[in-house]
Amino acid sequence: VQLQASGGGLVQTGGSLRLSCTASGLNLDDYAIAWFRQAPGKGREAVSCIDRTDGSTYYATSVKGRFAIYRDNAVNTVYLQMNSLKPEDTAVYYCAAGEDYGLDVPYDYWGQGTQVTVSS
Repeated sequence: VQLQASGGGLVQTGGSLRLSCTASGLNLDDYAIAWFRQAPGKGREAVSCIDRTDGSTYYATSVKGRFAIYRDNAVNTVYLQMNSLKPEDTAVYYCAAGEDYGLDVPYDYWGQGTQVTVSS
């Protein structure tokens, strides 16, 4: 089982990026999927998650209204669309898969991160 986060890069303040979470050996639609991030010198922060049953989504207050999480089951991918990016969004972003839905529950599988850098 392997998760892979991709799509990061360097963008200016106000710009957009779309991150992708793909998997091998795992059907992502069987799991709740979450995105986390970790900025230099800071702890890991839960950003967003999507349920495996009814597609419910949840966002951290810091990204609500700017980020959107959604699935494309046809390509076994979960996306994180990030708009109106701010310098404080700079971090390594990780995706994770688990049985339970939420930002404060344990996740079983983790991918390697992708760097997002927002310049001011």
